Amino acid sequence: KEKRLLRPYNLISPSPGKGFEVFETKNRSKIGVLNLMGNVFMKKCDNVFEAAKKFVTQNELKKNYDYLIIDFHGEITSEKMAMGHFFDGVSTVVIGTHTHIPTADTRILKNGTAYQTDIGMCGDYDSVIGMNKENSIKRFLRDKNAISNFPAKGEASISGIFIEGNEKNGLADNVRRIVKGGSLE
Repeated sequence: KEKRLLRPYNLISPSPGKGFEVFETKNRSKIGVLNLMGNVFMKKCDNVFEAAKKFVTQNELKKNYDYLIIDFHGEITSEKMAMGHFFDGVSTVVIGTHTHIPTADTRILKNGTAYQTDIGMCGDYDSVIGMNKENSIKRFLRDKNAISNFPAKGEASISGIFIEGNEKNGLADNVRRIVKGGSLE
């Protein structure tokens, strides 16, 4: 019901919600946001590349929206990189998510799409992907004193990217990685 909340476009049917939405900014720009989930080590999703191909045949940059953001939630870098190249030239940006660690490969691909394999997390990096590190190690060691995961309580970092989009073609003119606060700064 809430159009600002997206779920993976390729989530198996029937699934509530939508995997794609167009949002209008105050200056009337239309921003398309497509959420996709990878298939390697992830379950309950249709083939992500077939879903992406179907999406591209039904939607077009500067026709259906002014800019297109692809949020690719996946486990492995090769699948994310392949998706970046698949959308190169037909989306403004492909941003990988899921692994919680920001990668250092922020760039504009050959045909004008901004790309980063994983954007990282917003949270305490003096942790195990945001969880208390001592307890997480106990869990990996199968220590009987380990308890359910709980968040680390240190200073948080915010990770992201800043993209300048080209008004004429909807592709990226500039992209830069942002990491502020906490132990990563």
